[in-house]
Amino acid sequence: MSNPQHPLQKILENRIAIIDGAMGTTIRTYGMKEADIRGERFKNATKDLLNNGDLFSLTQPKMIGDIHRRFLEAGADIIETNTFGATSIAQSEFFVDDPREHGGRKDPEFYQKIIDDASLSALAWEINEQSARQCREWADRVGNDTGRQRFVAGAIGPLTVSLSNSPDADDPGFRVVTFDQVKKAYSEEVRALIAGGVDLLLVETIFDSLNAKAALVAIQEVFEEDGKKLPIMISAAVGRGGETMISAQTVEAFWNAVKHVKPLSVGLNCSLGPDLMYPFLEELSSKADVAISAYPNAGLPNPLSPTGFDLEPADMGRYLGDFAKGGLINIAGGCCGNTPEHIAAIAKALAHQEPRRLEHHQEPEAVGARG
Repeated sequence: MSNPQHPLQKILENRIAIIDGAMGTTIRTYGMKEADIRGERFKNATKDLLNNGDLFSLTQPKMIGDIHRRFLEAGADIIETNTFGATSIAQSEFFVDDPREHGGRKDPEFYQKIIDDASLSALAWEINEQSARQCREWADRVGNDTGRQRFVAGAIGPLTVSLSNSPDADDPGFRVVTFDQVKKAYSEEVRALIAGGVDLLLVETIFDSLNAKAALVAIQEVFEEDGKKLPIMISAAVGRGGETMISAQTVEAFWNAVKHVKPLSVGLNCSLGPDLMYPFLEELSSKADVAISAYPNAGLPNPLSPTGFDLEPADMGRYLGDFAKGGLINIAGGCCGNTPEHIAAIAKALAHQEPRRLEHHQEPEAVGARG
């Protein structure tokens, strides 16, 4: 007997699903200052926190909820949790002294202390669980109001450390962190996102394929140990040559490296504007037998633009409309530089476009979706 089809899978076969835009870009439009992200709780932190956008889920939950609401009202079917850097490893950048400032170095011994630090683990858990709950509340509220189910993706972002490369030119075999340490950090994040009520897990903005592998192994182990499975979305960031930035895998090699987890979708996000992304998306679409997602940056960085990027909402709508006309995508949205207005333009441009056909699609393991 076959598993019941996941409701998002059904949507992907009938129309192009819309994923939200850039949390960081949209936060910028609220004019938040250092004092706003600190609140009372982090007022004595010794490092600047303003670039640690995930903390806003704890100190400015109303703003984060408002951003989720705006993306949903713009037409997003899938909204992402505000957890791009919500592992203990990523959070340590903001809360732990850098040994390099005192003549030391970051190495596996240093990161073992990070992994064993109960306060960092607790903080990472809280950010993930609270962000998932905030997303869940708004997805359900707007879904019920509009009669159209919305989905919460637990965002699992990259790290500031690499398993693929050495930071030491004189010691190419050196790694600052171990596979097991990275896997442990991701396992904590996955469990907290699931506890907060996400519908699916999104391993995104993959620069380093080995880090991503650690995240995918962590997900599979959590599923097995906890007896709960969710669909997985996977999205890589590639450079102008079409290779992942750190591990330099081609699009085809990247797909071959992740297809064993039978993801709901695979795709590309960030790093490139939509014009530069097209040929690599075309290649991935021709190779992969699952749904294809694309959420590019809004063109190139431009410090004079209100969003920090070149492309306006109408531009993004036109470019992603071209992706759809080329039969390349099942899920579309925007990364850096894309506000709710950009997502509204994309949703409008794709409203009557056919999704990429999924005849050869292998269904992921189904789960009961949350209303």
